[in-house]
Amino acid sequence: MRDDWRTDRIGSALRGANPSVLRRLDAGFAAMGDVQFLPGYAVLLTDDATVRRLSDLPRARRLAFLSDMDQLGEAVERACGRLDPAFRRVNLEILGNSADYLHAHVWPRFEWEPAEFVSGPVWLYPRERWSDEQFALGPRHDALRTAIGEELDRLRPAG
Repeated sequence: MRDDWRTDRIGSALRGANPSVLRRLDAGFAAMGDVQFLPGYAVLLTDDATVRRLSDLPRARRLAFLSDMDQLGEAVERACGRLDPAFRRVNLEILGNSADYLHAHVWPRFEWEPAEFVSGPVWLYPRERWSDEQFALGPRHDALRTAIGEELDRLRPAG
Protein backbone atom coordinates (compact mmCIF):
# COMPACT_ATOMS: atom_id res chain seq x y z
CA MET A 1 0.00 0.00 0.00
CA ARG A 2 1.28 3.46 -0.86
CA ASP A 3 1.56 6.04 1.90
CA ASP A 4 1.20 9.06 -0.35
CA TRP A 5 -1.77 9.24 -2.71
CA ARG A 6 0.24 11.57 -4.96
CA THR A 7 2.45 8.67 -6.08
CA ASP A 8 -0.62 6.77 -7.32
CA ARG A 9 -3.35 9.30 -8.02
CA ILE A 10 -5.51 6.96 -10.10
CA GLY A 11 -5.10 3.89 -7.89
CA SER A 12 -5.83 5.93 -4.78
CA ALA A 13 -8.91 7.41 -6.49
CA LEU A 14 -10.13 3.93 -7.38
CA ARG A 15 -9.63 2.88 -3.73
CA GLY A 16 -11.44 5.99 -2.45
CA ALA A 17 -8.21 7.24 -0.84
CA ASN A 18 -7.40 10.28 -3.00
CA PRO A 19 -8.50 13.34 -0.99
CA SER A 20 -8.40 15.63 -4.02
CA VAL A 21 -11.23 13.74 -5.78
CA LEU A 22 -14.50 15.65 -6.05
CA ARG A 23 -16.64 13.12 -7.94
CA ARG A 24 -16.47 9.88 -9.89
CA LEU A 25 -17.50 10.57 -13.48
CA ASP A 26 -18.18 8.20 -16.40
CA ALA A 27 -14.58 7.80 -17.59
CA GLY A 28 -12.55 9.23 -14.75
CA PHE A 29 -12.34 11.31 -11.61
CA ALA A 30 -12.88 15.03 -11.17
CA ALA A 31 -10.22 16.26 -8.74
CA MET A 32 -8.96 19.54 -7.38
CA GLY A 33 -5.51 20.58 -8.54
CA ASP A 34 -2.59 20.52 -6.09
CA VAL A 35 -2.03 24.25 -6.54
CA GLN A 36 -4.71 26.90 -6.37
CA PHE A 37 -3.02 30.15 -7.44
CA LEU A 38 -5.94 30.25 -9.86
CA PRO A 39 -8.70 29.18 -7.45
CA GLY A 40 -10.81 26.39 -8.87
CA TYR A 41 -8.05 24.66 -10.83
CA ALA A 42 -9.21 21.10 -11.38
CA VAL A 43 -7.96 17.96 -13.08
CA LEU A 44 -9.79 15.11 -14.76
CA LEU A 45 -7.97 11.84 -14.14
CA THR A 46 -8.54 8.78 -16.28
CA ASP A 47 -9.85 5.77 -14.38
CA ASP A 48 -7.28 3.46 -16.02
CA ALA A 49 -3.64 4.08 -15.09
CA THR A 50 -2.44 2.18 -18.17
CA VAL A 51 -3.95 4.78 -20.51
CA ARG A 52 -1.24 7.21 -21.57
CA ARG A 53 -2.99 9.31 -24.19
CA LEU A 54 -6.50 10.01 -25.40
CA SER A 55 -5.95 7.90 -28.52
CA ASP A 56 -5.27 4.83 -26.32
CA LEU A 57 -8.97 4.72 -25.46
CA PRO A 58 -11.58 3.01 -27.63
CA ARG A 59 -13.78 5.61 -29.31
CA ALA A 60 -16.71 5.30 -26.88
CA ARG A 61 -14.42 5.72 -23.83
CA ARG A 62 -12.61 8.58 -25.56
CA LEU A 63 -15.89 10.40 -26.08
CA ALA A 64 -16.88 9.68 -22.46
CA PHE A 65 -13.57 11.17 -21.23
CA LEU A 66 -14.08 14.28 -23.37
CA SER A 67 -17.65 14.58 -22.11
CA ASP A 68 -16.37 14.36 -18.54
CA MET A 69 -13.82 17.08 -19.33
CA ASP A 70 -16.64 19.24 -20.69
CA GLN A 71 -18.73 18.68 -17.54
CA LEU A 72 -15.83 19.47 -15.22
CA GLY A 73 -15.03 22.58 -17.24
CA GLU A 74 -18.61 23.79 -17.01
CA ALA A 75 -18.79 23.01 -13.29
CA VAL A 76 -15.62 25.03 -12.64
CA GLU A 77 -16.98 27.84 -14.82
CA ARG A 78 -20.28 27.99 -12.93
CA ALA A 79 -18.72 27.73 -9.47
CA CYS A 80 -15.96 30.25 -10.10
CA GLY A 81 -18.37 32.63 -11.80
CA ARG A 82 -20.63 32.51 -8.76
CA LEU A 83 -17.81 32.93 -6.22
CA ASP A 84 -15.61 35.52 -7.97
CA PRO A 85 -17.06 38.38 -10.06
CA ALA A 86 -13.68 38.71 -11.80
CA PHE A 87 -13.97 35.21 -13.32
CA ARG A 88 -13.42 35.32 -17.11
CA ARG A 89 -13.35 31.82 -18.58
CA VAL A 90 -11.87 28.34 -18.31
CA ASN A 91 -9.00 26.89 -20.31
CA LEU A 92 -9.13 23.15 -21.04
CA GLU A 93 -5.92 21.25 -21.79
CA ILE A 94 -4.77 17.71 -22.37
CA LEU A 95 -0.98 17.86 -22.38
CA GLY A 96 0.59 14.68 -21.03
CA ASN A 97 4.17 15.90 -20.96
CA SER A 98 4.99 15.28 -17.30
CA ALA A 99 2.49 12.77 -15.88
CA ASP A 100 2.51 9.42 -17.65
CA TYR A 101 -1.27 8.89 -17.64
CA LEU A 102 -4.18 10.54 -19.39
CA HIS A 103 -5.47 13.60 -17.58
CA ALA A 104 -6.99 16.96 -18.47
CA HIS A 105 -6.43 20.35 -16.85
CA VAL A 106 -9.27 22.81 -16.19
CA TRP A 107 -7.87 26.26 -15.45
CA PRO A 108 -10.18 29.11 -14.41
CA ARG A 109 -8.95 32.50 -15.57
CA PHE A 110 -9.65 35.84 -13.87
CA GLU A 111 -9.55 39.57 -14.56
CA TRP A 112 -7.30 40.08 -11.51
CA GLU A 113 -4.44 38.04 -12.98
CA PRO A 114 -1.23 40.02 -13.64
CA ALA A 115 -1.33 41.62 -17.08
CA GLU A 116 1.76 39.75 -18.23
CA PHE A 117 0.06 36.37 -17.61
CA VAL A 118 -3.64 36.94 -18.21
CA SER A 119 -3.54 36.32 -21.96
CA GLY A 120 -1.01 33.47 -21.99
CA PRO A 121 -1.00 29.86 -20.83
CA VAL A 122 -0.77 29.25 -17.08
CA TRP A 123 2.52 27.45 -17.63
CA LEU A 124 4.17 30.86 -18.02
CA TYR A 125 3.48 31.75 -14.38
CA PRO A 126 6.69 31.85 -12.30
CA ARG A 127 7.88 28.54 -10.86
CA GLU A 128 7.39 29.89 -7.31
CA ARG A 129 3.61 29.97 -7.83
CA TRP A 130 3.64 26.21 -8.35
CA SER A 131 5.48 25.41 -5.11
CA ASP A 132 4.49 28.23 -2.73
CA GLU A 133 2.61 26.77 0.26
CA GLN A 134 0.17 29.69 0.24
CA PHE A 135 -1.26 28.26 -2.99
CA ALA A 136 -1.34 24.59 -1.93
CA LEU A 137 -4.73 22.86 -1.92
CA GLY A 138 -6.04 22.80 1.63
CA PRO A 139 -9.02 23.30 3.94
CA ARG A 140 -9.36 26.96 2.91
CA HIS A 141 -10.55 25.63 -0.47
CA ASP A 142 -13.43 23.61 1.02
CA ALA A 143 -16.11 26.10 -0.11
CA LEU A 144 -14.73 26.02 -3.65
CA ARG A 145 -14.56 22.20 -3.59
CA THR A 146 -18.18 22.07 -2.43
CA ALA A 147 -19.32 24.55 -5.09
CA ILE A 148 -17.62 22.63 -7.94
CA GLY A 149 -18.97 19.32 -6.62
CA GLU A 150 -22.50 20.69 -6.45
CA GLU A 151 -22.23 21.98 -10.00
CA LEU A 152 -21.01 18.56 -11.16
CA ASP A 153 -24.05 17.01 -9.48
CA ARG A 154 -26.36 19.45 -11.30
CA LEU A 155 -24.73 18.66 -14.64
CA ARG A 156 -24.87 14.87 -14.28
CA PRO A 157 -27.76 13.23 -16.08
CA ALA A 158 -30.36 11.82 -13.70
CA GLY A 159 -30.44 8.09 -13.54
